[in-house]
Amino acid sequence: MATAVQKITLSSSRDIPFNKLVLSQSNVRRVKAGVSIEELAEDIARRTLLQSLNVRPVLDAEGAETGMFEIPAGGRRYRALELLVKQKRLAKTAPVPCVVRDSGIAEEDSLAENVQRAPLHPLDQFRAFQALREKGRTEEDIAAAFFTSVNVVKQRLRLASVSTPLLDVYADDGMSLEQLMAFTVTVDHDRQEQVWQAISGSWQKEPYQIRRMLTEKTVRASDRRAVFVGLGAYEAAGGVVLRDLFQSDDGGWLEDVALLDRLVAEKLTAEAETIAAEGWKWIEVAIDFPYGHARGLRELDGVLAYLTTEEQAAIEALEAEYVRLQAEHDGADELPDEVDQRLGEIETALGAFNDRPVIYQPADIARAGVFVGIDAEGKLLVDRGYVRPEDEVPVTEPEQGRGSEPAAATLDGAEPSAPVIQRAVITIGGQVAEAEDEDDDAVKPLPDRLLTELTAERTLALRDRLAITPSVAFQAVLYKFCLDVFSRYSSYGTAMEVSVRNASFPVQAQGLKDTPAAKAIDARHKTWEGRLPKDKVDLWDWLTGLTGDEQAALFAHCASFGVNALYEKGDRYGGGATPHSVEQRITEADRIARAVDLDMVQSGWRPTVENYLGRVPKRRILEVVREGAGERAAQLIDHLKNGDMAKEAERLLAESGWLPEPLRMTGSDQAATVDAAEPEGDGEALPEFLADDDEETPADEVDEPHMIAAE
Repeated sequence: MATAVQKITLSSSRDIPFNKLVLSQSNVRRVKAGVSIEELAEDIARRTLLQSLNVRPVLDAEGAETGMFEIPAGGRRYRALELLVKQKRLAKTAPVPCVVRDSGIAEEDSLAENVQRAPLHPLDQFRAFQALREKGRTEEDIAAAFFTSVNVVKQRLRLASVSTPLLDVYADDGMSLEQLMAFTVTVDHDRQEQVWQAISGSWQKEPYQIRRMLTEKTVRASDRRAVFVGLGAYEAAGGVVLRDLFQSDDGGWLEDVALLDRLVAEKLTAEAETIAAEGWKWIEVAIDFPYGHARGLRELDGVLAYLTTEEQAAIEALEAEYVRLQAEHDGADELPDEVDQRLGEIETALGAFNDRPVIYQPADIARAGVFVGIDAEGKLLVDRGYVRPEDEVPVTEPEQGRGSEPAAATLDGAEPSAPVIQRAVITIGGQVAEAEDEDDDAVKPLPDRLLTELTAERTLALRDRLAITPSVAFQAVLYKFCLDVFSRYSSYGTAMEVSVRNASFPVQAQGLKDTPAAKAIDARHKTWEGRLPKDKVDLWDWLTGLTGDEQAALFAHCASFGVNALYEKGDRYGGGATPHSVEQRITEADRIARAVDLDMVQSGWRPTVENYLGRVPKRRILEVVREGAGERAAQLIDHLKNGDMAKEAERLLAESGWLPEPLRMTGSDQAATVDAAEPEGDGEALPEFLADDDEETPADEVDEPHMIAAE
């Protein structure tokens, strides 16, 4: 005979006046967490009470009901209602929905209500926000309704907009929230799914890798081209800017590189056409000019535009104020903030007066040209007043009727009737690495072009060191004198013909002119150039008036321009020089480098994707990492493709002090400052992105969207 199933009887529900309710000491919640009482009160005022209170009758000493009810579960809701009563927004006798229980243990009820409640999955929360947005609620309205910021609402809406298949993967715990956040960088669902497909079978699924793959064909908003054009102009032309709502993205990424380059070319062309109206003979336009682009050209001596009477008076007033403020606070340990700020404003204003346009003679303008480009900060760079050797012959008078027309921007010196801007070849992105042969077991030698680029940078660094080491510069030139004077070293000679042949760089990596050595040389050269007399006939007497130290310093500076430590496959020197002569030149350059204590690491060279790692095959990259960062580091990246391997190698070698062979001195162990052996212990020195998959990402590295706590 079957046993009858006992039916469950639910606790009764009734409305109880608020003034008949009191908190119970049986409530297990002691620690404040989640939404504040104030926020909960506002939510109840907006939506009324969504969940009943759990109450029990209060009994007297004899066990009889007193008419009061205590609350073991729902204390925070009671406090929120109490706040509304104090604010006179709720009547003291307002009925409150309650579930009345008189059996069991009060603490158990309180614990069960909090423990048995299942938190909302983040994806459900994201989709709920999206549903509210689709029903017409603004992001500001949603933020106000849930007491959060508009940025958090945007983050959740962006997460809900990720490709549906990827959201399903996240819902099934096949992807972490941090990985999902990384996919929000782009709204292209096809691209999102392609990247997930590419990495889903690999253990390398770090969020930074996802972001990098999604933005690998984009341009940073901090790129000089993007700064020059402006994000507003780029977006107005239909360009899309990818933005990361969960991490600092430095302004985002510009997706349409072709559009950006077109806008850059158009803006540079417009600027060049405006400058052409000044009458220059030629204008050369490029995003970035190589180091030494003006070598061999004569720079015109212009004069600064004259100051007006008002400008001169303003300068004198600013200078007087500057002197007064300094005198008033002379001897003070620290200037007041407002005084320090004012002094800075005065310095800026005086600097603006010094940055006046340079005035050139019309006859000089007619035979000279201008370089137009973009500087490292993304500002327009206009460098006027350079005369080519073939234009040194005085120009003839303009033909009748054409005297008022501006000269066109050309290279060949012709004077067409309409301005024509010469456009230099613009190269962006550096050189393409030579394809590697995966079946070739032997590591190929470095490409000739890469060797030339590397040794070009070393030559600049060596020149810089030699220029500040006069004793060595003197000895290096004296060594050359001995080769010429003593017959045992050579069989020919001249009557004291000594010259410095300035070695140029026919092949160079992008950005060579921005290296520390190049900047130091240029600054030193401009300093001496500013001291030299204008007229050649005054030069001898001027040199005679220098002190011995000044002469030595100038001698070293001039001698440094003769340094040539450059590797070139087809050597230009010595009338068809043999490989032996090239090797001999490099050996002698090493001798000078040792004497001036040249260190390419201290000179600022670091292995990067652009200058080395992206130009060599995988096997050489692994050898470099093994030598500079250890065996374990090499093993951690040996499965990556060329591009990813080069990028990871750059991070691993950033502070290793490793140098490629062309940048070391012969017989030196200058390869790295770390031991090539496998690191000891657990490899704490390795970057965290190469840690095991099981290791958790530190909390301070994840900008996880804040979840609204359950009521």
